[in-house]
Amino acid sequence: MSTAELTATVVRLKLSLLRNGLRQSAGRRAAYLTSVVVVILVAALQLIGLIALRGSAHVTTIAVLLAEILALGWAVMPLFFPSGDETLDPTRLVMLPLRPQPLIRALLAASLVGIGPLFTLCLLAGSVLAVAHGAAAYATAVAAVVLALLVCVALARAVAAANVRLLTSRKGRDLAVLSGLVVAVGTQLVNFGAQRLGTAGLGRLDPVGDVLRWIPPASAIGAVDSVSKGSYGTGLAQLALSAAAVAGLGTLWSRSLTKLMTAPDASTLQAADPGPRERGSAGLSRLLPPGRTGTVMERSLRYVWRDPKTKAAWVTSLAIGLIVPVFNALQGTGSLYFACFAAGMLGIQMYNQFGQDTSAFWMVAMTISSPRDAYAELRGRALALLLITLPYATLVTVVTTALLDDWPKLPEVLGLSFALLGAMLATGAWSSARFPYSIPQEGYKNVAPGQAGLAWISILGGMVSAALLSSPVIAATIWLNVTAGGDRWSWLLLPAGAAYGALLLLLGLRLAAPRTARRLPEILAAVSKG
Repeated sequence: MSTAELTATVVRLKLSLLRNGLRQSAGRRAAYLTSVVVVILVAALQLIGLIALRGSAHVTTIAVLLAEILALGWAVMPLFFPSGDETLDPTRLVMLPLRPQPLIRALLAASLVGIGPLFTLCLLAGSVLAVAHGAAAYATAVAAVVLALLVCVALARAVAAANVRLLTSRKGRDLAVLSGLVVAVGTQLVNFGAQRLGTAGLGRLDPVGDVLRWIPPASAIGAVDSVSKGSYGTGLAQLALSAAAVAGLGTLWSRSLTKLMTAPDASTLQAADPGPRERGSAGLSRLLPPGRTGTVMERSLRYVWRDPKTKAAWVTSLAIGLIVPVFNALQGTGSLYFACFAAGMLGIQMYNQFGQDTSAFWMVAMTISSPRDAYAELRGRALALLLITLPYATLVTVVTTALLDDWPKLPEVLGLSFALLGAMLATGAWSSARFPYSIPQEGYKNVAPGQAGLAWISILGGMVSAALLSSPVIAATIWLNVTAGGDRWSWLLLPAGAAYGALLLLLGLRLAAPRTARRLPEILAAVSKG
């Protein structure tokens, strides 16, 4: 088969995969068409906006920054969404008599089919049109767009091929969990940077733009600007950098493909000795309390580390619990009491404790024969959460205090956080027994169909109840802040809040244990629907 025939075949394969995926359900077709319309509208608006910037003082800086951001997006997308494109996994083709170089050309052509390349093409076209002036610049712009697009696509392919063994493993699927954290942190960083630039102006980015215009694929955009200013030699050098980047990425990609097609994988190697893993787990067990409490704590911590859905929930809560108070403090609009947000976000993890067990909850139910057993089960799960939530909430509070330089209020905010955390864990234990629901193991949904109402009642009702249960500590905090001389006694809120939170947790476990023991069949039926 010639290279042209192979390229046409792979492109048709890409189109067939897309077409067959849309045939699976009407919902998928609607989602795809909606995403196409949204992407086209956003790309069109970006194109119009970039063209409107022609002639402005900082248009070149904006264009090269946009090109580098696009390249960064292409580089990280295969890591966080490895299943988004079936052709990203070249191991599916290892049994075919194909050489790396023709396969690279075919896969590169297939990579240019899709929404992502269309969106990138529109933004690159807008970038070069914004900086191009003169016939020579427009001619250079055509080559610049092609080279910049090829750099982005080749970068994504090279990263995917180099990490395909990881991305198709369980650790790779766990890596996708970090996408929520990256998006959350990235959004806050962009927001923070935009606010800073809004006051300081885009001129502060010009030195960065002067450096980035020599880094592919932004060097292709810089070449158009250089030719527009009459610097033809500089423009040619910048275009050569982008062409060299395409060639270099192709070489790395070729080496990764050769290694994938010739090196043995886990299916051809003898299984490793599981002994070290078993010895490692024994070390963890020695640090936990004896009996059922320690066993339950270890199981819960392993869920946090190994189960993708549980890990995703924890990563999101940890990230948002830190981002909200810290970024507000950095922007000068925060309050020290925002640190309590971390305790609230982490306390949510106590809700629907049995849902993460899914149908395997029957093994837990078989070990519960009395309210005492149910109490030990709930206590172990609550203590496992406290191992993470208590030090993390304390850390967030201390960091926020340091950023705001308001150390006198640290004890009262810590006390309020501990009281809120205890109330969240108490109501979470009770709602886990009263409003359990199933968490589907496949897909992105966190609630099984027909159980969304249970989830909302469990979480929202529990959060409101936790706020009401924490009202005595909240009232005491307000009273000490409005009373003359109350600052001298505000430190008492730390031990009082901690003791009150512990008391609420103890009462919540005591009330939830009998209900859990009585409702084992109902809980098993509810958490087995996913």
